[in-house]
Order: sequence, then structure tokens, then C-alpha cells
Amino acid sequence: MKIAILDMYDGVPNEGMRCIRELLLQFAEAAQVPLQINEFDVRGQQQTPDLQYDVYISTGGPGSPVDSEGSEWEKAYFRWLHNVLEWNEKPGSRKKHIFLICHSFQVVCRYFQLGTVCRRRSPAFGVFPVHKTKAGETEPVFTGLPDPYFIVDSRNWQVIQPNEAKLAAMGAEVLAIEKERPHVPLERATMAIRFNPYMLGTQFHPEADAPGMRKYLLTPAKKQRIVEEHGREKFDNMLELLTEPDKILLTHNTLLPNFLEEALAYQFSQTRPT
Repeated sequence: MKIAILDMYDGVPNEGMRCIRELLLQFAEAAQVPLQINEFDVRGQQQTPDLQYDVYISTGGPGSPVDSEGSEWEKAYFRWLHNVLEWNEKPGSRKKHIFLICHSFQVVCRYFQLGTVCRRRSPAFGVFPVHKTKAGETEPVFTGLPDPYFIVDSRNWQVIQPNEAKLAAMGAEVLAIEKERPHVPLERATMAIRFNPYMLGTQFHPEADAPGMRKYLLTPAKKQRIVEEHGREKFDNMLELLTEPDKILLTHNTLLPNFLEEALAYQFSQTRPT
């Protein structure tokens, strides 16, 4: 399998790229399949992959998913996306799979007008439950995850008010929504969408690994910042949730691996002798 990682971090130090690299290597070992992995600096150098890849993973990233509208890197990014979508629509073409994470998910939702993309009243940072929709209950990539399941969230922006007409026109379905907060009179964010049979995205970080995130949170600078912004109780609760095997560890070991398994099964079906 050939996999392209579209790096949307714009040169900002992050845990996302490490998590994705390690997850892909773990998948390759478990599935006993050789992977060719190439990375593309989309926002920093306007790099985008060509059509030789089987799987594309577009990452999270910093900053506003709205203010970049019309930028040169976005033009290049959406040319890439349209090329893949057009390729997949060709009869008999060998379909290519796309996974969008957080910032990529928000930018694509804004571009296709699938919902309102706006700044949150306060940043979402931590470990939270998300709930499956009716479509999410039968989503193959969610197989093995309970309802609700737990995710790592880190964002100042959100996709809310899904546009049902636009979603239907694309053949897309909302798969997961934000946890219910009866005491907060705010609309729940759209947390995952199946855009088409070969493209899926989440507004959270399914690549986040519990041990790595715990180590990251315990660095003095990060710990101080979280405690100052969110309180000691929130910090301690996050650390506790990261140790539980049915929370982040389960999501990390299930969601993206299921997506990769789906892509691998498709590739195998296209190469297997009849």
C-alpha cells in the first residue's frame, strides 16, 4: 500500500505526526503488509501528492480553518482533493481512500458548505465521550467501539448545524456528535462524517495514543498551561482517563486501523486473481 500523509501543521511542533507515523508502522507490522509512506507539507510549502497513492491521511493543524479561504495552499489542497474525487468517480478506477482529521475535516466541511464552521466559546481540550448517530451505529470503521466512545479533542473551532441538503447531495452522513451537555444551551458539534464510500473524517484525533499523550501532558510547560487554563481537577481527570483500556487506548487501536483495514481489503480485492 502507498500512503500519503498531508501534513497540515504548518511547521508547528505537534504530537499528531508522531502518532500517525507510529500507528502506520504498527498497522504494517500487524497486517504484515509493506507500506510506502510519503509526507507532504501542504501549508508551509504547498506540497500535495499525486494520484499514485492508495490512501491519503490529511492531518490536524493549528489556526483558523476559516481565515485560510482563498490562500495558495488551500487552492493546491482542493485541487488535490478534486483530483482524487474525480478519479474515484471514474467507472472501473482503482478507488483511493481519504481520511480527514480535525483541521482538515473543518476546512473540507467549510469548502463543501456541509455545516457552520465557527470559533468555540471556549477551547475543547481533553478526553471526552462522543455519541454515534444512527448512521454511526452501522459504520464499519466504528466496529468495536462502544456508544459513547472516548476521544482526544483539541480545538478552538467547530463544525455545527449540519446542512442536511448539502450532505444528502454528496451522499454523506453524520456519524458522531459531541457529548450532550444539558446544562449548556449550545448546539452539539458534528464530530465525524462519512463523505462517500471512500472518504471519512473526524473532528477529533483518532491517532492520539494514550502513553504518548500522557507523557506529553506531564511535560512541565504543558502541565502548567493546562492547569492554568482548565484547572487541576481537569488535568488529573485527563491523566486518569488515559490509563483506562476502554477509553483512548481502545479508540486509537480501533478507528484508524479499521479504516486502513477497509482500504487494504479493497486493494486486495482489486489484485486478487479471479
